[in-house]
Amino acid sequence: MRKLSHVDEKGAVQMVDVGSKDVTKRTAIAQAIVQAKSETLDLIFSDKLPKGDVVATAKLAGIMAAKKTSDLIPLCHPLPISSANIDIKREGAEHIALSATVQVTGKTGVEMEALTAVTVAALTLYDMAKAVDKGICIQEVKLLMKEGGKSGRYEVAATC
Repeated sequence: MRKLSHVDEKGAVQMVDVGSKDVTKRTAIAQAIVQAKSETLDLIFSDKLPKGDVVATAKLAGIMAAKKTSDLIPLCHPLPISSANIDIKREGAEHIALSATVQVTGKTGVEMEALTAVTVAALTLYDMAKAVDKGICIQEVKLLMKEGGKSGRYEVAATC
């Protein structure tokens, strides 16, 4: 049975020691799908919601979240993020695809930063549009790809 890296010999949680790992460029891409009424998406992408520019605000929130991941997830290492980008685009009549690409040159990966970024971006979108559509649904938050470090590149299958 594989030993869990966040648990010590006695079963207590611990932060993984990455001190002996090699410094490499690491990238992670995560995705979220948001479903909402077509009319709501029309308002979002025409910048006509009363709270302001939803897309720009959600992108900024996602970038900020990537930088604060270690403050939110107890065993994550604080990382000097080299880049964080959020892409938000309409897909069809009732869906928005959000993706977060996060990079670092360091000793541990940025999967949690990418997942946190895309989730907070989706939550921000929800918060700004809920006044016109309380049925907005955040779906399919998942890691799409990670690369760098000893394990190399990993891409997720089409569905979880």
